Amino acid sequence: MKFYDLHPEPTDFHAEIMQGLSANPRFIAPKFFYDERGSQLFTGICKTEEYYPTRTETAIIRDNIDDIVTQLGTDCILVEPGSGDSTKVRGFLEALQPHAYLPMDISSDFLQHEASKLASEFPWLEVHAVCTDFTTSLELPFMPEGKHRVAFFPGSTIGNFTPEEAEVFLGDIAYMVGSDGGLLIGVDLVKDPAVLNAAYNDAVGITAKFNLNLLNRINRELGADFNLEQFSHRAFFNEQESRIEMHLVSEIAQRVSISDCCFDFEADETIHTENSYKYSIDAFQAMAIRAGFNPVKVWTDTDKLFSVHYFSVNPA
Repeated sequence: MKFYDLHPEPTDFHAEIMQGLSANPRFIAPKFFYDERGSQLFTGICKTEEYYPTRTETAIIRDNIDDIVTQLGTDCILVEPGSGDSTKVRGFLEALQPHAYLPMDISSDFLQHEASKLASEFPWLEVHAVCTDFTTSLELPFMPEGKHRVAFFPGSTIGNFTPEEAEVFLGDIAYMVGSDGGLLIGVDLVKDPAVLNAAYNDAVGITAKFNLNLLNRINRELGADFNLEQFSHRAFFNEQESRIEMHLVSEIAQRVSISDCCFDFEADETIHTENSYKYSIDAFQAMAIRAGFNPVKVWTDTDKLFSVHYFSVNPA
């Protein structure tokens, strides 16, 4: 296993929280969900009955693995921006037999640990771990000649970008993989709002705990005094914007302090914590075409809940 530290600029948690809470309307970036407790809760969300994306995407890849491998081509350089624990890529590494795998993540220690573990599980595989913030840089320090590059971006993470940001990001990926490269990407589909609303409001309440854990983190790391019993979770499908929105709702008029600053909340005022955009197949393919890709194939489940697309890069 080889490790490349591109020294991503560290996030200023305090500054970003203060900026978001001072805005109108207030917001907190969803990247801050994933402290240790948040990551554990998200794992729990993926196992709830209502949250279909993870298991549906996994099933799509499993059921179509031979066709996916045919499209991607063996002996490629497989690049995964925001790889995390690389859970999803494990499902088809053996079938794909890539020349090398490049996980990209911003957390240096976590990335090194997970990449080393993966290298042990697949001793035949070259693992080149790249510590970077993939939202600002997609530089590849390992690019052997004669090998085509394929980006893997699962989980409908693309839905956390605004459509404008998503199109720019797809363009960056097209540039990264080059003229003979490709992209395998998971995209959540527009569907019955009742299914979407249930997925982000599970009956057990794990998503609510996940959302509220943001306030726990701010209390712990910044010395704030959020009273979690006076805030609640709200998630709903905004049909006009074609997105799920998650908010934290102030149940009463209240004042919250962080350091020497105070924030006054009105009753029912919210902090916007996440968007998750949903696309039709045609709409997402049109976006990808504008970003420089050519649609090759799309796989879905029988209920048309989720899609996995393969794109090649349009010739220059």
